[in-house]
Amino acid sequence: MTATLDKPDGSKDGKKNKGVPAVASRPPRWWLLLGRDTMAAVAAVVLGLVLLTALIGPLLLGDAAVRQDLSASLRPPSFDHGITGLLGTDILGRSVLARLVEAAGTTLSVAIPAVLCSLFIGSAVGMWAGFHGGRRENIAMRVADVILSFPSLLLAVVVLYVFEPSVANIVLILAVARIPIYLRTARAEAAELKSRLFVDAARTFGTTSWATIYRHILPIALPTLLTVATLDFCFVMLTESSLSFLGIGIQPPDVSWGLMVAQGRQFLQTAWWIAVLPGVAIVITTVSATILAAWVRLATDPAQRWRLTLPKNKRGKRTPEVSA
Repeated sequence: MTATLDKPDGSKDGKKNKGVPAVASRPPRWWLLLGRDTMAAVAAVVLGLVLLTALIGPLLLGDAAVRQDLSASLRPPSFDHGITGLLGTDILGRSVLARLVEAAGTTLSVAIPAVLCSLFIGSAVGMWAGFHGGRRENIAMRVADVILSFPSLLLAVVVLYVFEPSVANIVLILAVARIPIYLRTARAEAAELKSRLFVDAARTFGTTSWATIYRHILPIALPTLLTVATLDFCFVMLTESSLSFLGIGIQPPDVSWGLMVAQGRQFLQTAWWIAVLPGVAIVITTVSATILAAWVRLATDPAQRWRLTLPKNKRGKRTPEVSA
């Protein structure tokens, strides 16, 4: 008579018992979730291409963005003059394609540092204020209210009129103007999470406030903050383009997408590509960032991630509850 041995998973002789629940599998990798969403995948590819173009494009094109050729002034887009003439030329005969590539680096060099600075400072101060509450929270919120009382674009216009317009000044003023957005969001998250049992347990064991914020509050608040940062990237990029369009943003010989639109507006009827193509680049980049922000919100939230694993025809529908 032979005895059957129980398997670690509760089965006998390799056969699983139906009454034993299956062990929860690990959540799918982020690239697998991204592959399930076609729009988000396309948006990620577009943003990746923009970033890659900004990094290595100027190295490949050399001085084509500043090289002038008056004999080729206002040449329309064509394949007859090599890759630099693919998108036409401006009034000075400079390649619009090369200037778009150069402007991508300038625009991103303003938007990315401004968003990262405001995200880091605003999130740190907001979680610190929300965790401690009391006078610290009141002071932080009043400072945020004062900054928010001035419209971001108007504040940037006033400051840049007083000081010299430059990349550093634009990054600084945009970062300061966007800090309250992250501060208020992080404060709300920390104020709600500080009463949870796991935070009380951390306090009981003598964990310091900053360690508690870093280990227990930040991982939960991070998905919301990243979503806000992705959307804020669009706002900062549009604000920089608006400032450059008004003539108080990026100054020649540097070039940005907003400055290209401003320089080409007087040629809309005769050379539309000078102003329209930079505008298209701004629209494509901001729309892609918006789509990716919606995907990031779902992918980083454990309570909502399951929606990305459903077939497309079932997304948005509530899954039936499992009967006991």
